[in-house]
Amino acid sequence: MESNNTDTDIGDKCNSNGDCSPTPKKQSFDLNNAKNIDDISTPSELKFDEEPDYEDAEVKEKKRDIEKCLENPDCVNLEQWQNFAKGKAGLISDDYRRKIWPLLVGVTQEEMTEPPSLDELSTHIEYNQVVLDVNRSLKRFPPGIPYEQRVALQDQLTVLILRVIMKYPHLKYYQGYHDVAITLLLVCGDRASFPLLCRLSYGPGAPLAPFMQTTMQPTQHLLNYMLPVISRADRKLAECLDKAQVGTMFALPWYLTWFGHSLNKYTDVVRLYDYFLCAPPLFPVYVTAAIVLYRADEVHNCECDMAMLHCLLSRLPDDLPFEDILVTAEKLYDNNDPTDLEPEVAALERREEEQRKLDEERLKRRQIAARNRNTLSSRLRRYVPTALRRLPLPRYVLATATVLLGIYVYYRPDLLFNR
Repeated sequence: MESNNTDTDIGDKCNSNGDCSPTPKKQSFDLNNAKNIDDISTPSELKFDEEPDYEDAEVKEKKRDIEKCLENPDCVNLEQWQNFAKGKAGLISDDYRRKIWPLLVGVTQEEMTEPPSLDELSTHIEYNQVVLDVNRSLKRFPPGIPYEQRVALQDQLTVLILRVIMKYPHLKYYQGYHDVAITLLLVCGDRASFPLLCRLSYGPGAPLAPFMQTTMQPTQHLLNYMLPVISRADRKLAECLDKAQVGTMFALPWYLTWFGHSLNKYTDVVRLYDYFLCAPPLFPVYVTAAIVLYRADEVHNCECDMAMLHCLLSRLPDDLPFEDILVTAEKLYDNNDPTDLEPEVAALERREEEQRKLDEERLKRRQIAARNRNTLSSRLRRYVPTALRRLPLPRYVLATATVLLGIYVYYRPDLLFNR
């Protein structure tokens, strides 16, 4: 995995190499509840269609090249594996992915150890939350598998997640982490998926590390790069999104799970993982921008309303051309280096902070006005007799003023008698 500048000036810090690991301090196992969002708890149902039988001559030749390299993998450099993963159709088959994904992040055979039993991990403080999330992820398992095999997969997934957060106790488990873990487990098995998930979660350039901090601020900061990328590519589209104040929350599940939570086709999910495993940590944000740009016509045809556009954008169509989208995302990344975008992201965050303060002040004024109205009306009801309230308006106003003046003089007689 390549690294890019993921440094943030707010909340938790990720250094310029994308390393979000903190300085040593007291261990903490608290669940990061701040990251629990509604969309994460309702996964899409994966369709495990048979792997496509590519008729493309280029892809057929690529299969032969991959098989030849796998015959003697020690003689193949990392760049060659990356070229296979990024190129058309990615790594093509899970049979190839099972062997190549670990190589893309530097996992060795020595790291592929036998996992402990679930009973050994069941005392962990986050055990119950992980089990709940795993149980909610049944739609992410292949359909039609025997009950015993499904239960075994669920146990393997629970063990996989707990092993990582026990190895790195400063990392905070978040809902959505299990979507990444299950994809690795289904492709690579329980032995290889553990060191692979460790690489993605901890260390320089670990792409999931920003999501596993104590607050959402590092994640939100990185996701904010999406809007300047869109603005540079399509100003009109960016203005439409800004006018509706859509923000970036619609894309949060995409980013947190590498789209594993939101896509319905398993082949689309693993195709994206092919690329993400050898791309810069921020690349999924550029894919997000490419998807929004691809759907520009839908956005313009939709009512310019935050709720309507959020609903539209948060639901990914099943027919997205991901090969084209990945090509677009790569061009966007080449033309818009994250370092060049930092001033625009900082300006965006300043505007958001100013707007947040204005909204808070507006809310406070409304609350104060409401309290004042309630106080005045309740006092009038308490002190003005019912008979007076039935008088014609002019007489009612005069009578009310007389009563209020009497009350005032009662409490401040010095103003009348000490002259």
